[in-house]
Amino acid sequence: MKPVVDPILDPASKTITYIVSDPNGRDAVIIDPVLDFDATSGRASTDSADALIAQVRARGLEVGWILETHAHADHITAAPHLAEQLGAQIGIGAGIIDVQKTFAPLYGLEAEIAPDGGDFDRLFADGERFACGALDIEVIATPGHTPACVVYRIGDTAFCGDTIFMPDFGSARCDFPGGDARQLYHSAKRILALPPETRLFICHDYAPGGRDYAWETTVAEERASNIHLADDHDEEDFVEMRTTRDAKLRPPGLLLPALQCNIRGGRLPPAGPDGVAYLRLPLNAF
Repeated sequence: MKPVVDPILDPASKTITYIVSDPNGRDAVIIDPVLDFDATSGRASTDSADALIAQVRARGLEVGWILETHAHADHITAAPHLAEQLGAQIGIGAGIIDVQKTFAPLYGLEAEIAPDGGDFDRLFADGERFACGALDIEVIATPGHTPACVVYRIGDTAFCGDTIFMPDFGSARCDFPGGDARQLYHSAKRILALPPETRLFICHDYAPGGRDYAWETTVAEERASNIHLADDHDEEDFVEMRTTRDAKLRPPGLLLPALQCNIRGGRLPPAGPDGVAYLRLPLNAF
C-alpha cells in the first residue's frame, strides 16, 4: 500500500508532524505532533494542534492513533489534546519504561510517574503489527538515540523519528541518558535493510547550508549518500564520529521542560493548590 502522507513543519522545533491516511478510506494516524510552548513566558497553547485537527476534520478523516517515535527532548507533544479531540489512542515504543525510570527521579517525580508506561494507551514491542483501518503498521525498535525509539513502517513508507536524518545531516545524537552510538548504528542499518525504494520520512530537519527544509528521502538515497551511514561508513568510524561530535553538543533548549511532560504521554503537570501548574527545573543535571 502507498499511504497518503501529509507533512506539517513546526518551524520553532524543526519537527515534522505527519498525517498518514488510507488512500482508499478515511482511517488515519498522526505521528509526532507538537504543542506550542514558549519557554521564555512559560505559555503553552494548542493553536498548531487545533489547526491540525481542523485539517483532519475538513478531510473527513478518522484518526485511530497518535503515534510517538520516542519521548522528544526538543518539544512537548500535543498527543493528549489530539487524542481527546479526535477520540484516538496514544502509542509509543515499549522502551519508554526505561526512559521513565531514568528521568522521573531526575525531576523528583517518582510519586507521580510510575515506570510502567501506563501514561500511554499502548506500548509497542519490536516487530509488533497493528491496524488502522486498511493501514497495516509494523513497529521496528531502533534504540540508540533513546531506548524508546521506534520506526513505524506503513506500506511503502517508514517514519524514522530521530534515528536517521536527511542524507546531508546524517544521524541523531546519542549522548542523552540511555543513548548509545553503537546501538544507533545497528538500528539505522535495520532501516537501511528495507527495500531500496522505501520512502523514509524524517522527524526533524535543520536545513544545513541554508537549503530548503526537506523531510522525505529513500533507503537507496540514504545508503548512497548519508554523511554518517552510507554503505562506505563502517561501525567503528560511526561510533568514533558520533561520540566525538556529541561531546561538543549543547542540550536542546527545551530538554528539561519537554521530557518531564513527554514521559507522561505529553500531559502537563497537574495544577497546584493555587490553580497554577509548575514545571520543574533540576539544577546542574546536564
